[in-house]
Amino acid sequence: MQFTVKATDWGRGVVVCDVDALDEADARRQIAAQGRSVIALSAQRSFGWRRSPRLPLVGFSQELVALLDAGLSLVEAIDTLTEKEGNPEVRRGLEQIRSRLFEGRTLSAAIEEFPGSFPPLYVATVRASERTGDLREALVRFVTYQQQVDVLRKKVISASIYPLVLCAAGLLVTLFLLGYVVPRFSGIYEDLGSNLPVASMLLMKWGLMLQQHGLRTLVLGAAAMAGLVYVAMRPVVRATVIERIIRIPAVGRQLRTYQLARLYRTVGMLLRGGTPAPTALKMSEGLLSAALRPALAEALREVREGQSLATVLERNGLTTTVAARMLRVGERSGNMGEMMERIAAFYDEELARAVDILTRLVEPLLMAAIGLLIGFIVVLMYFPIFELAGMLQ
Repeated sequence: MQFTVKATDWGRGVVVCDVDALDEADARRQIAAQGRSVIALSAQRSFGWRRSPRLPLVGFSQELVALLDAGLSLVEAIDTLTEKEGNPEVRRGLEQIRSRLFEGRTLSAAIEEFPGSFPPLYVATVRASERTGDLREALVRFVTYQQQVDVLRKKVISASIYPLVLCAAGLLVTLFLLGYVVPRFSGIYEDLGSNLPVASMLLMKWGLMLQQHGLRTLVLGAAAMAGLVYVAMRPVVRATVIERIIRIPAVGRQLRTYQLARLYRTVGMLLRGGTPAPTALKMSEGLLSAALRPALAEALREVREGQSLATVLERNGLTTTVAARMLRVGERSGNMGEMMERIAAFYDEELARAVDILTRLVEPLLMAAIGLLIGFIVVLMYFPIFELAGMLQ
């Protein structure tokens, strides 16, 4: 990533130079190493779709575990991964991590300087393992955690692909009928001079409008779609929509279960890695919607006061009936982290079944709705012909 830096050089005064760095912090370190002081720093904008590649976190962790299992030290393992890396930018990042390790820093301190590749959850997992001395186990837990999260995400995405394809196909067929078929029928009816029913007349006018102003209509439709996507991406809008959806009894219960499952899995992994409960809850705050965050904040305050984690989560509505019982058992046995991961796995299976059932219900309903829409258009097109045939008889 290119940065334009304005800095003071004691021998030359104020200088402006370009720096190739991974992020802003890396650019500042490079300037400081040259004996200069940064006055202003700005990233150079790229006008294409090209983005800087990120480190494949799961693959990196798996390879690091394999090298550690082979008997290599941490520095030797990072050095091996750096030498084999073919992507120049990823290689540069690994080289800087290696240099931090040679300086005597811990792995967590080294990767914390690269938030674009290593999220806070990963850094916290590594930092907790450094206190207990089980880096390999911590990396294995994170890989398992990430793979389980990816599996559930892929199930939801794959379940939504077919309904989206159905909607797109229905929209294309509808536009074809309105923009191509309907205008030709309107020409026939105009030549015949027959009186059209009101619904058929409106349909013909829509078809003629699409035929005469097709390009303008497509541009306006694309602009409207882009506007809707932009509005939907806004955090405030998304939070409002999620809050409305959560109020729907059946859907809201599943969404709440999904969020709680992510919370339990993340907190459980951090607890098993040696992270204190308040820190684990604080780091998991972003996994919950705006509606549940106040409850988590209150639970965090009570845990810091020394109250029981299971009791606090249940009191603040962050459990279900099954989860509350399992949390109490986990607290009594001293295996709270493992129990929370079991709860997450239990609810992942329940959510997978719910997604499967929802998909089986939505697909035929969508097909029926699209069929009714297309059939309605066809009936309106042929309705005057039916009337004319009745008059001839």
